[in-house]
Amino acid sequence: METYLRVTFSSEGSAPSEVVERLRSLGFHPTQGNYDFTYDWKREVSTEDAMELANQLTESLRGYKVLFEMETV
Repeated sequence: METYLRVTFSSEGSAPSEVVERLRSLGFHPTQGNYDFTYDWKREVSTEDAMELANQLTESLRGYKVLFEMETV
């Protein structure tokens, strides 16, 4: 399974390069297309797994003034 992430930056927030480094530290990889990042689980995951990742994203990006949208398929 994979999680796809779309990020919206704010001119009042952190530099995009800082956000990218923070996301990479969580295991996300930048991509091109409809989404900005992917996370490869390398296995089937539960809804609880996806929610835990969303919690980690929220904590990791707190204060960076970015919005994110994720989809796990």
